[in-house]
Amino acid sequence: QVQLVESGGGLVQPGGSLRLSCAASGSIFSYNAMGWYRQAPGKERELVATITSGSRTNYADAVKGRFTISRDNAKNTAYLQMNSLKPEDTAVYYCVCSQLRRDYWGQGTQVTVSS
Repeated sequence: QVQLVESGGGLVQPGGSLRLSCAASGSIFSYNAMGWYRQAPGKERELVATITSGSRTNYADAVKGRFTISRDNAKNTAYLQMNSLKPEDTAVYYCVCSQLRRDYWGQGTQVTVSS
């Protein structure tokens, strides 16, 4: 089993920045992928960004150039640096860890972009 705990969400003004963290614990294997998804009210959950254990990244078009995903393998932690935030980025952000053909999800952290 893998447990994920997200932190770093909150309220920010348009154009501001936030950094989300996702700490993984439990049966962590060397080769896995970690990522962030988000779900806005009334919408389906959507991919934001993913990163492999070799630091290969993938981003949704909506966040390219504004968000940066990274990871610290020694700490089993993934990060999502979010810059130039827009009101449409408002959502619950979920961390996911994919290993051995299983996905593990965190409980989510709220990000609200509003003036």
